[in-house]
Amino acid sequence: MRSLTVLDSVPAPPRAGGRLPEWLKRPLPAGNGNNFTAHLIEDLKLETVCESARCPNRPECWSRRTATFMIMGNLCTRTCSFCSVPKGAPEQLEDDEPARLAEAAARLGLKHVVITSVTRDDLPDGGADHFVRCIGAVRSRLPGAAVEVLTPDFLGDGAAIDAVTDANPEVFNHNLETVPRLHRVVRGRATYARSLDLLDRVKRRAPHMVTKAGLMLGIGETIDELFEVFADLRAIRCDVLTLGQYLAPTPKHIPVRRFVSPAEFDSLAATARLLGFKQVVAGPYVRSSYHADEMVRP
Repeated sequence: MRSLTVLDSVPAPPRAGGRLPEWLKRPLPAGNGNNFTAHLIEDLKLETVCESARCPNRPECWSRRTATFMIMGNLCTRTCSFCSVPKGAPEQLEDDEPARLAEAAARLGLKHVVITSVTRDDLPDGGADHFVRCIGAVRSRLPGAAVEVLTPDFLGDGAAIDAVTDANPEVFNHNLETVPRLHRVVRGRATYARSLDLLDRVKRRAPHMVTKAGLMLGIGETIDELFEVFADLRAIRCDVLTLGQYLAPTPKHIPVRRFVSPAEFDSLAATARLLGFKQVVAGPYVRSSYHADEMVRP
């Protein structure tokens, strides 16, 4: 794997601690698009990962009148140590949520609709049928829009994974988040093998479908471990890879071990492209649904 890398000439990035590096500082966007999106989300009583996960890109994305919808409530049944989505007793599914989501997508004028969810291990199908209903509602309301799902692992339930796949979203996204060695600390109940198996199952069942995965950097992973993950993803024909800087939402979450420089992100992306990914998007503020419509353009 070392023969593929162009990282050796990149200076070591600074470690975490103290002030943020300059590349993580950026101005707030101007305009009233942010308020329009915020009022719309509130009006239709929807959840977004933008808010619940304290995404640093929210001001920019909302000013562009786009958002990543989070379905099935705002309480997650898992306690991953990197995520700020609230944990607690699951909420009852709302039958009209798919229609409200589709209405929001229409009012925002979205051509690429991203739907994610809290993890619902309490439901027999992990919420797969609700994903299917949301996909169907968007298709009915916006027949020309592409749909991207960012799903939990459904505890490896093949029938649940197949149900969402058969709803035929244009993009099936499932994040690995980190390297195998750190999975137990970072992702709790999730497993690396289960996540790979999910992406593999989707691609085998629907070879035409774009599969996508994302990793957070700066948690303590090594370059060689990242290369191994890249190779594992390519072995199951994963199409799109996203790489972004982990930023701890609060002091109670796992700490940032180091800040990865833009130059290193560029070098990692170059290495990943050599392995055959159709698209690699990497940078300090990259998240799996950040500018998602641009990631899958021909």
